[in-house]
Amino acid sequence: MSAAFDFEKDSANTPVKEISGVASVSRRTWLKGVGAFTGLALTVGVNGLVMAADAAPAKKYGGAGMPGGTVNDPLVFVSIGADGIVTIVAHRSEMGQGVRTSLPLVVADELDADWSRVRVVQAEADESRYGNQNTDGSRSMRHFFTPMRQVGATARLMLVGAAAARWGVPASEITTRNHEVLHAKSGRKLGFGELAVDAAKLQVPPAAQVQLKDPAQFRYIGKDVFNSVDFRDIVTGNTHYGIDTRLDGMLYAVIARPPVYGGKVASFDSAEALKIPGVVRVIELKGSPPPAKFNPLGGIAVIARNTWAAIKGREALKITWDNGPHAGYDSTAFKTTLQEAARKPAKVMRNNGDTMAALAQAGKRIEAEYYIPHLAHATMEPPAATARTANGKCEVWACVQDPQATRDTVADRLGWKTDAVKVNVTLLGGGFGRKSKPDFAAEAALLSQAMDGAPVKVTWTREDDLRHDYFHTVSLEHLESTLDAKGKPLAWLHRSAAPTIASTFVAGAKGEQPGELGMGAINIPFVIPNIRIEAPEVEAHTRIGWFRSVYNIPHAFAVQSFVAELAAAAKRDHKEFLLELIGPARQVNPQEMSDTTNYGESPVLYPLDTGRMRQVVELATKEAGWGRKVPKGHGLGLAVAYSFMSYVAAVIEVVVADDGTISIPRVDMAIDCGPQVTPDRIRSQVEGACIMGLSLALTGEITFKNGSAEQGNFHEYEVLRAFSAPRDLRVHMVPHKYDMPLGGVGEPGTPPIAPALCNAIFAATGKRIRNLPIRDQLKKS
Repeated sequence: MSAAFDFEKDSANTPVKEISGVASVSRRTWLKGVGAFTGLALTVGVNGLVMAADAAPAKKYGGAGMPGGTVNDPLVFVSIGADGIVTIVAHRSEMGQGVRTSLPLVVADELDADWSRVRVVQAEADESRYGNQNTDGSRSMRHFFTPMRQVGATARLMLVGAAAARWGVPASEITTRNHEVLHAKSGRKLGFGELAVDAAKLQVPPAAQVQLKDPAQFRYIGKDVFNSVDFRDIVTGNTHYGIDTRLDGMLYAVIARPPVYGGKVASFDSAEALKIPGVVRVIELKGSPPPAKFNPLGGIAVIARNTWAAIKGREALKITWDNGPHAGYDSTAFKTTLQEAARKPAKVMRNNGDTMAALAQAGKRIEAEYYIPHLAHATMEPPAATARTANGKCEVWACVQDPQATRDTVADRLGWKTDAVKVNVTLLGGGFGRKSKPDFAAEAALLSQAMDGAPVKVTWTREDDLRHDYFHTVSLEHLESTLDAKGKPLAWLHRSAAPTIASTFVAGAKGEQPGELGMGAINIPFVIPNIRIEAPEVEAHTRIGWFRSVYNIPHAFAVQSFVAELAAAAKRDHKEFLLELIGPARQVNPQEMSDTTNYGESPVLYPLDTGRMRQVVELATKEAGWGRKVPKGHGLGLAVAYSFMSYVAAVIEVVVADDGTISIPRVDMAIDCGPQVTPDRIRSQVEGACIMGLSLALTGEITFKNGSAEQGNFHEYEVLRAFSAPRDLRVHMVPHKYDMPLGGVGEPGTPPIAPALCNAIFAATGKRIRNLPIRDQLKKS
């Protein structure tokens, strides 16, 4: 049990046991704890600020996770105790990206607080107070940077107002510095705690009256040196992940789920399972036929006194499955299905000029197809959740990215009202989009209900995690182009054949939706007179879900690989050819690309700045020494991608040995994410995205046979080992002032990695890699 949590008692009635500085507490417990400092002194929230939130309620969980809508209710984020301790609420989920430090850090900077006197508490699920809490889409900082600044500045203004009233001087003569309020003319000063009670009596000023700092005054924002609220506890093992929860009288569960998506239990025999020491009960858990959003898959749950007994009990079960309509799903055969779909005319999603006529003209015709298999999130911490149902209430502890969807899903499955469910968010041992889907929390709640309210923890084993994931889509990308006599592309045809995430939510949804194609396919900014993007309507046969960078991964792999192929066919330097395609610096509005572009209602397409895209290409290639002479077997590969309002270019140096073994001596990555709030965390996230991208490109693959995923653990679904990682990984950041929107960071680093790697392999060997993973394609027999 983490030192920051005291779950052995009822957290609804017991003040939080605060040791590490970070806790997950209810609103009542938090206020009670603050009051214990000597009285609740000041609470300040965002009032009437425009914030990015999910748009229409009907699209709450089915959309692409991009901005739209407003939050106008007061959102309480900061309190100050009479002892001067500042308590800031972190309303987003922490999964290693540092958001539980970075957002409170923004508040503290605008407040002029001493970071050593700041405490952070984790918000429970509460949309009415905190707005959107779904931590995905690389949007936490880009959506909440300004609102969090407003929170801190509002609190600062109220402290100044309280001091002005006490001293009888104009507020304009008062300044703040490092947890103190100062009056320079008289030399007087007061600590935040000394003013907190008076400040709490003041009216919260409207946003129009709140003045934000000049960025030149920032003490924490944009700086590398600060203390993370989680790092020490992480390295000392004192944190609380979903799997760490312990409650009095808790039972442990594992579930035998249908091996095929859409399958169900035909019959089962639990006699042998019940003989296992420690097994308490075997329960059939009803699933929901697809599409079923975040509902459990169903199956047979084994409840025991410990996880090991539950696992052994599950092994002893005798189950006959009805595998349902997807029993014949075979990923090898489905690749052929995708190829057939991608080689025929399909639904037109963008159309500039007359691409088909241009392709038929005389010139050098180039055609290529790129395949990306299903991928699993493979978070280091598999899904885990604990639930307790009692007295018409359900309390959940879980490693979830979306506490609000968790609350709604649990309430729906229990048949209760949403306000009867409380969700406590723990640390996440990785997320990548998987933990935005809270099916595992609903399982725990249903089993607790079945056990008469006893707390039940559901643990997913690694095999559960890999075989029952919300997989990244499989994709076949078909591209064609014709070069004129000068080596310039006359046309660009791109057919992207992939199942849609919408199939998880909407019956009959086939093929990529406009928002998915807007991730690197529709919105290419290339200066080509004839561009045509098409989307074949292919069907999903397993659960498809959000994955780090989503459809940007297959689109960037295909687009950036094909650009390299065109450059080689034109006998041009890849970098110069790419920059020529991107064209001069300009703003490209996707809605103006074509009168016939099919965007539907998707809000995910943003104006693209080709000047910024050019800059990251030039920066990465300069730092990598593009064009330098390399030894035999070495090669440099380049790729660039725009996603989540950020621009990332990668240059990878690869060495291919005589036996086909790959090593990576160096990677240079350039990122333009707009203003940099926490540079150290930006570098870390880009480095992590590179490692994950290399892992996916080299070995990542989930295959299906007879409807079932064939990989079950890391000996079958390999992730990058330390000895295979780049020996030198450098991240170069483009600086910006704070006068422009922020871009995302967590996801944009992944898309350019696979194409840069494969382009480097071509430079080293002359062999094109068009099918991922690379695995043994270079090995000589």
